[in-house]
Amino acid sequence: MNEIKRVYVMQQIEDKQLTGSQAAELLDLSLRQIRRLIAKYREQGAPGLVHGNQGRAANNRIAEVVRAKIWELAQKEYKDYNDSHFTEELAEEYGLEISRSSVRRIRRQNGQPSPRKRRSPRHRSRRERKPQAGMLLQTDGSRHDWLEGRGQWLTLIAYIDDATNQVSGATFRDEEDASGYFLGLKEICLTQGIPAAIYADQHTIFQSPTKPTLEQELAGEQPRSQLGRLLDELGIELIAAHSPQAKGRVERLWGTLQDRLVKALRKAGAADREEANQVLVDFLPKFNQRFQVAPAQTGTAYVPWPEAYRPEDYFCFKHTRTVTNDNTLPFDGHRLQIPPGPQRRSYAKAKVDVRQHLDGQLEVHYQGRSLVTFEPADERPVRIQKFNPAPGQVALDQHQGALKTVKKPKVRKPYKPATDHPWRRPLFAKPKERKE
Repeated sequence: MNEIKRVYVMQQIEDKQLTGSQAAELLDLSLRQIRRLIAKYREQGAPGLVHGNQGRAANNRIAEVVRAKIWELAQKEYKDYNDSHFTEELAEEYGLEISRSSVRRIRRQNGQPSPRKRRSPRHRSRRERKPQAGMLLQTDGSRHDWLEGRGQWLTLIAYIDDATNQVSGATFRDEEDASGYFLGLKEICLTQGIPAAIYADQHTIFQSPTKPTLEQELAGEQPRSQLGRLLDELGIELIAAHSPQAKGRVERLWGTLQDRLVKALRKAGAADREEANQVLVDFLPKFNQRFQVAPAQTGTAYVPWPEAYRPEDYFCFKHTRTVTNDNTLPFDGHRLQIPPGPQRRSYAKAKVDVRQHLDGQLEVHYQGRSLVTFEPADERPVRIQKFNPAPGQVALDQHQGALKTVKKPKVRKPYKPATDHPWRRPLFAKPKERKE
């Protein structure tokens, strides 16, 4: 996706729609680097935009032995040293000439915070808007009595453009969930294009609370939530806000919508989520026409969705599972049967991807190919991470995928011997006398 963005920007430069300075700000590169990319693009085309060191390890990368040594020292006698002091000690005591930023990165990647607790307050000032549409979208969810007692409380999930105040996508949900953010972002990407960055809070929908595994720590990776994984695949930068005031544009949006949108829902008599979403479709164009402002720069930073890419391959929940010896895999209390395919007869011990689409369907993929698709139980919206098999999908078939319901094991009551049972008698007890 990052390379596609570069191709799109270079093509806009060739079409005289963007200047070099605008492209530099859009791609977060210097003007000198942009001129190099333009020269490569004119000489080699799109393949010239691929970085030559892609897939290679950096020559100046710190050796793993040195990184392990630094982390070992940071855990023991230098645990309460700040980053600068620890860097100086490494150079003086052990002869390790490592930069402070590298030392800081090693400590933070392993979960060691700074020992300095109190920080001096920083001067805060109003942040200027982004100059071009699509450079930054702010998103959040607002739970409110939108229907004024005519129905249940709903949560409105919305995306607002930082440069233009345009509400790019919005949807009503029963609660703030990842599927609502998926639906809103899918609408934006297919109608307007892929934005450059998204500004959101530190909700677990965006930031995974899972601790990294040993393999992820060694690779310098952090666990990603399903939405974080989607943003990585689309090449969208996720910016985490540390306070509600940081994303004040979307926070102020709720005050306006809780006044105007509530009255529009009241006027239409909406009493459930489906009716509220229908009112929202007619409400947003009028709302944007009233509150939208012109950006500082013309043009757009939205990258059109590539026609060769299927949206279903991105806007879905992906889970990795290992196939058992009987060619089944567990998912949400059910067993999914994998039929024999053209690639291999048995998929035992193979790692597959279970893709849960927004309409409730399940699709099993192996090495980029779809093996089998499972339908939801009915046409009603299915809650994400809750799969209900359709009727008639319990029987196994050799050629078609099916489901096995997981039966709960019967709880066997423990046998309690009687008081005069031989097990309860003393080892050397005298035998009872028989009554004549």
